[in-house]
Amino acid sequence: MFYEVATLTTSVSHTLLAVPGVEAYLTTSDARGKLVGCWRSEFGPQNRLIVLREFATRADLDSERQRGLLSSNPFGCGQYLLGLSMESHAPFPNLPPVPAGQIGPIYEFRSYILKTAGLPETLEAWSEMLPKRTKLSPLVIAMYALDGAPRFTHIWAYPGWNERMDIRAEALRQSVWPPRSAPHTLTPAMVSEVYLPTEISPLQ
Repeated sequence: MFYEVATLTTSVSHTLLAVPGVEAYLTTSDARGKLVGCWRSEFGPQNRLIVLREFATRADLDSERQRGLLSSNPFGCGQYLLGLSMESHAPFPNLPPVPAGQIGPIYEFRSYILKTAGLPETLEAWSEMLPKRTKLSPLVIAMYALDGAPRFTHIWAYPGWNERMDIRAEALRQSVWPPRSAPHTLTPAMVSEVYLPTEISPLQ
C-alpha cells in the first residue's frame, strides 16, 4: 500500500465550504485511491484540510498525483484554495490494518524530520514498541515520506483531549513510549497538530 497526504490551505472561513468539492473530486469516475480520512485543522495552522488516501500501487498514486497537478480545479475547490501540497508515503512494516469508523474525534498528526540514515533504526524500534503502545489508543497509520526530506508522520486517534493527555502520560509511566530510537534518529524538527473529522471522513 501507498498513501498520499494532501494539505489544502483555504481562504479564511472557507475551509468547510471546500469539503463538498473535495468529495466530488475524490469520487469521479477517473479518480483512484481510497479515502481514509478528511480532517479540518483545530490546533496548529488554521484554515486547512488534510486528505489521506490509500493506494494499492505506486502507479495508482502517481496517476492520481498527475491528475491533481494538471487539474484546473484541484480537489474540486480551487476557488477556495490558497495553497496545496501532496506528499507520498509508504507505511511502516507490520502495522495493524488502518482502522475505520468512530475512533476519534481527536486526531493528532505528528511529523518528524529524521537524521540522515535514521529510518532503519526508527522502523526497528517502532516494530518493537507499537504493540504495547496501541493497547492504550489506536494508531491510524505510521508512514515515511518517499520524497523530500527524510521524515515520517504518525496519526493517533483519541476520544477527547483529556483522554489524549491521560493516555500519553500512561504511556510514559509504563515506558512503552516513545520508542528507544527517538534521541538517536530524530532532529528537533518535530510538529504536532490536531485535526477534527469532516462529514465526508470515513474516520470519525
